Amino acid sequence: MFSCNNITVNSVHITAPGDSPTTDGIHIANTNNMQILNSVIGTGDDCVSIGPGSKNINISNVQCGPGHGISIGSLGCTPNEQDVIGVHVTNCNLTNTMNGVRIKSWAKPEYQSSASDITFDHINLNNVSNPIIIDQQYCPSKTCAPGSSGVKISDVHFSNIQGTTMTQIAVMLNCSESNPCQKIEMRDINIAYNGGGGPAKMRDINIAYNGGGGPEKSACANAHGAAYGQENPPSCLIA
Repeated sequence: MFSCNNITVNSVHITAPGDSPTTDGIHIANTNNMQILNSVIGTGDDCVSIGPGSKNINISNVQCGPGHGISIGSLGCTPNEQDVIGVHVTNCNLTNTMNGVRIKSWAKPEYQSSASDITFDHINLNNVSNPIIIDQQYCPSKTCAPGSSGVKISDVHFSNIQGTTMTQIAVMLNCSESNPCQKIEMRDINIAYNGGGGPAKMRDINIAYNGGGGPEKSACANAHGAAYGQENPPSCLIA
Protein backbone atom coordinates (compact mmCIF):
# COMPACT_ATOMS: atom_id res chain seq x y z
CA MET A 1 0.00 0.00 0.00
CA PHE A 2 1.86 3.08 -1.28
CA SER A 3 0.62 6.68 -1.10
CA CYS A 4 -2.88 5.68 0.01
CA ASN A 5 -5.42 7.44 2.21
CA ASN A 6 -8.30 6.10 4.30
CA ILE A 7 -7.88 2.38 3.54
CA THR A 8 -9.37 -0.59 5.41
CA VAL A 9 -8.19 -4.17 4.86
CA ASN A 10 -10.57 -6.58 6.60
CA SER A 11 -10.76 -10.37 6.82
CA VAL A 12 -8.04 -11.27 4.35
CA HIS A 13 -5.98 -14.48 4.32
CA ILE A 14 -2.45 -14.16 2.93
CA THR A 15 -0.01 -17.08 2.69
CA ALA A 16 3.46 -17.78 1.35
CA PRO A 17 5.96 -20.51 2.25
CA GLY A 18 7.76 -19.82 5.50
CA ASP A 19 11.13 -20.08 3.77
CA SER A 20 10.30 -17.78 0.86
CA PRO A 21 12.36 -14.55 0.91
CA THR A 22 10.96 -11.03 0.45
CA THR A 23 7.34 -12.02 0.84
CA ASP A 24 5.89 -9.37 3.14
CA GLY A 25 2.20 -10.04 3.63
CA ILE A 26 1.20 -6.36 3.63
CA HIS A 27 3.71 -3.54 3.18
CA ILE A 28 2.71 0.06 3.89
CA ALA A 29 4.56 3.27 3.01
CA ASN A 30 3.64 6.95 2.62
CA THR A 31 0.10 6.10 3.64
CA ASN A 32 -2.34 7.88 5.96
CA ASN A 33 -5.24 6.44 7.96
CA MET A 34 -5.12 2.70 7.30
CA GLN A 35 -6.68 -0.20 9.19
CA ILE A 36 -5.79 -3.89 8.97
CA LEU A 37 -8.41 -5.97 10.78
CA ASN A 38 -9.42 -9.59 11.44
CA SER A 39 -6.87 -11.17 9.11
CA VAL A 40 -4.60 -14.22 8.91
CA ILE A 41 -1.11 -13.75 7.46
CA GLY A 42 1.68 -16.32 7.15
CA THR A 43 4.75 -15.61 4.99
CA GLY A 44 8.52 -15.89 4.71
CA ASP A 45 9.01 -12.24 5.69
CA ASP A 46 7.13 -9.65 7.76
CA CYS A 47 3.43 -10.38 8.16
CA VAL A 48 2.95 -6.62 8.14
CA SER A 49 5.70 -4.07 7.52
CA ILE A 50 5.15 -0.37 8.10
CA GLY A 51 7.58 1.76 6.14
CA PRO A 52 8.55 5.43 5.97
CA GLY A 53 5.80 8.02 5.73
CA SER A 54 3.16 5.85 7.43
CA LYS A 55 0.77 7.80 9.66
CA ASN A 56 -2.25 6.74 11.72
CA ILE A 57 -1.98 2.99 11.09
CA ASN A 58 -4.17 0.65 13.16
CA ILE A 59 -3.66 -3.13 13.14
CA SER A 60 -6.04 -5.27 15.18
CA ASN A 61 -6.93 -8.95 15.50
CA VAL A 62 -4.27 -10.23 13.11
CA GLN A 63 -2.98 -13.81 13.31
CA CYS A 64 0.68 -13.82 12.20
CA GLY A 65 2.83 -16.87 11.49
CA PRO A 66 5.00 -18.13 10.09
CA GLY A 67 6.98 -15.02 9.20
CA HIS A 68 9.16 -12.29 10.64
CA GLY A 69 6.47 -10.72 12.82
CA ILE A 70 4.85 -7.29 12.70
CA SER A 71 7.48 -4.66 11.96
CA ILE A 72 7.89 -0.93 11.71
CA GLY A 73 10.63 -0.47 9.14
CA SER A 74 13.06 -0.85 7.91
CA LEU A 75 13.72 2.88 8.31
CA GLY A 76 16.72 5.09 7.67
CA CYS A 77 17.93 3.32 4.55
CA THR A 78 17.46 6.05 1.93
CA PRO A 79 17.57 9.87 1.91
CA ASN A 80 14.51 12.06 2.48
CA GLU A 81 12.38 9.46 4.22
CA GLN A 82 9.20 10.76 5.86
CA ASP A 83 8.49 10.19 9.55
CA VAL A 84 6.36 7.37 10.95
CA ILE A 85 3.72 8.71 13.35
CA GLY A 86 0.84 6.94 15.07
CA VAL A 87 1.06 3.15 14.71
CA HIS A 88 -1.17 1.07 16.99
CA VAL A 89 -1.02 -2.74 17.01
CA THR A 90 -3.56 -4.42 19.30
CA ASN A 91 -5.05 -7.84 20.02
CA CYS A 92 -2.72 -9.77 17.72
CA ASN A 93 -1.40 -13.33 17.95
CA LEU A 94 2.02 -14.39 16.68
CA THR A 95 2.99 -18.06 16.36
CA ASN A 96 6.36 -19.56 15.34
CA THR A 97 7.68 -16.26 14.00
CA MET A 98 11.29 -15.07 13.75
CA ASN A 99 10.36 -11.83 15.52
CA GLY A 100 7.40 -10.64 17.50
CA VAL A 101 6.76 -6.89 17.44
CA ARG A 102 9.69 -4.97 16.02
CA ILE A 103 11.05 -1.56 15.05
CA LYS A 104 14.07 -1.70 12.75
CA SER A 105 16.33 0.95 11.26
CA TRP A 106 19.63 0.94 9.42
CA ALA A 107 22.80 2.30 11.06
CA LYS A 108 23.17 5.14 8.57
CA PRO A 109 23.59 8.44 10.45
CA GLU A 110 23.25 10.55 7.30
CA TYR A 111 19.60 9.48 6.75
CA GLN A 112 17.55 11.17 9.47
CA SER A 113 13.88 10.70 10.29
CA SER A 114 11.76 9.67 13.27
CA ALA A 115 9.23 7.13 14.52
CA SER A 116 6.88 8.11 17.36
CA ASP A 117 3.47 7.52 18.98
CA ILE A 118 3.67 3.74 18.68
CA THR A 119 1.67 1.18 20.70
CA PHE A 120 1.85 -2.61 20.87
CA ASP A 121 -0.92 -3.75 23.23
CA HIS A 122 -2.47 -7.13 24.10
CA ILE A 123 -0.07 -9.23 22.04
CA ASN A 124 0.02 -13.03 22.48
CA LEU A 125 3.18 -14.92 21.54
CA ASN A 126 3.64 -18.65 20.92
CA ASN A 127 7.19 -19.94 20.31
CA VAL A 128 8.41 -16.60 19.00
CA SER A 129 12.07 -15.62 18.64
CA ASN A 130 12.96 -12.02 19.57
CA PRO A 131 9.47 -11.24 20.96
CA ILE A 132 10.03 -7.51 21.60
CA ILE A 133 12.77 -5.88 19.60
CA ILE A 134 14.04 -2.46 18.61
CA ASP A 135 16.99 -2.96 16.27
CA GLN A 136 18.72 0.22 15.13
CA GLN A 137 21.57 -1.73 13.60
CA TYR A 138 19.38 -3.61 11.17
CA CYS A 139 21.53 -5.38 8.59
CA PRO A 140 20.01 -8.45 6.91
CA SER A 141 23.23 -9.18 4.99
CA LYS A 142 25.31 -9.09 8.21
CA THR A 143 28.08 -7.25 6.32
CA CYS A 144 27.17 -3.64 7.16
CA ALA A 145 29.74 -1.28 8.62
CA PRO A 146 29.03 -0.40 12.26
CA GLY A 147 27.41 2.98 12.75
CA SER A 148 24.73 4.94 14.52
CA SER A 149 21.22 5.22 13.13
CA GLY A 150 19.85 8.64 12.23
CA VAL A 151 16.29 7.56 13.11
CA LYS A 152 14.89 9.00 16.36
CA ILE A 153 12.52 6.59 18.12
CA SER A 154 10.29 7.93 20.90
CA ASP A 155 6.96 7.51 22.67
CA VAL A 156 6.73 3.73 22.23
CA HIS A 157 4.43 1.67 24.47
CA PHE A 158 4.65 -2.11 24.91
CA SER A 159 1.82 -3.34 27.14
CA ASN A 160 0.01 -6.57 28.04
CA ILE A 161 2.37 -8.78 26.06
CA GLN A 162 2.56 -12.43 27.07
CA GLY A 163 3.56 -15.85 25.81
CA THR A 164 6.67 -17.91 25.09
CA THR A 165 10.02 -17.10 23.55
CA MET A 166 12.44 -19.33 21.64
CA THR A 167 15.36 -17.06 22.58
CA GLN A 168 16.51 -16.28 26.10
CA ILE A 169 16.63 -12.56 25.36
CA ALA A 170 12.92 -11.87 25.26
CA VAL A 171 13.23 -8.07 25.16
CA MET A 172 15.97 -6.54 23.01
CA LEU A 173 16.15 -2.74 22.77
CA ASN A 174 19.17 -1.89 20.61
CA CYS A 175 18.86 1.86 20.15
CA SER A 176 21.02 4.39 18.35
CA GLU A 177 24.02 5.77 20.22
CA SER A 178 23.63 9.21 18.64
CA ASN A 179 19.80 9.20 18.84
CA PRO A 180 18.89 7.20 21.96
CA CYS A 181 15.34 5.89 22.24
CA GLN A 182 13.22 8.11 24.49
CA LYS A 183 9.95 7.58 26.37
CA ILE A 184 9.87 3.80 26.01
CA GLU A 185 7.20 2.27 28.26
CA MET A 186 6.98 -1.40 29.23
CA ARG A 187 3.82 -2.37 31.10
CA ASP A 188 2.71 -5.85 32.20
CA ILE A 189 5.13 -8.00 30.21
CA ASN A 190 5.19 -11.76 30.88
CA ILE A 191 7.28 -13.78 28.42
CA ALA A 192 8.58 -17.24 29.39
CA TYR A 193 11.57 -18.96 27.78
CA ASN A 194 10.57 -22.39 26.54
CA GLY A 195 14.10 -23.71 26.02
CA GLY A 196 13.71 -24.07 22.28
CA GLY A 197 16.59 -21.88 21.07
CA GLY A 198 19.82 -20.17 22.00
CA PRO A 199 20.42 -16.59 23.08
CA ALA A 200 19.78 -13.78 20.65
CA LYS A 201 22.69 -11.44 20.08
CA MET A 202 23.29 -7.77 19.39
CA ARG A 203 26.26 -6.96 17.22
CA ASP A 204 29.17 -4.68 18.05
CA ILE A 205 27.58 -2.66 20.87
CA ASN A 206 27.79 -2.27 24.63
CA ILE A 207 24.64 -3.64 26.21
CA ALA A 208 23.13 -4.00 29.66
CA TYR A 209 21.46 -7.31 30.49
CA ASN A 210 18.87 -7.90 33.16
CA GLY A 211 17.38 -11.18 34.31
CA GLY A 212 15.25 -12.35 37.20
CA GLY A 213 14.85 -15.80 38.71
CA GLY A 214 14.21 -17.48 35.37
CA PRO A 215 16.27 -17.79 32.18
CA GLU A 216 14.46 -14.96 30.38
CA LYS A 217 16.50 -11.80 29.95
CA SER A 218 16.22 -8.31 28.57
CA ALA A 219 19.04 -6.49 26.80
CA CYS A 220 19.27 -2.74 26.26
CA ALA A 221 21.54 -0.19 24.63
CA ASN A 222 20.73 3.53 24.70
CA ALA A 223 17.09 2.88 25.65
CA HIS A 224 15.43 5.36 28.03
CA GLY A 225 12.05 4.91 29.65
CA ALA A 226 10.19 3.16 32.46
CA ALA A 227 8.51 -0.14 33.28
CA TYR A 228 5.31 -0.75 35.26
CA GLY A 229 3.36 -3.72 36.55
CA GLN A 230 4.59 -7.23 35.84
CA GLU A 231 8.13 -7.40 34.46
CA ASN A 232 9.18 -10.78 33.11
CA PRO A 233 11.93 -10.45 32.11
CA PRO A 234 12.95 -7.53 34.33
CA SER A 235 13.37 -4.24 32.52
CA CYS A 236 16.78 -2.90 31.50
CA LEU A 237 15.52 0.55 30.51
CA ILE A 238 17.49 3.60 31.61
CA ALA A 239 15.35 5.88 33.78
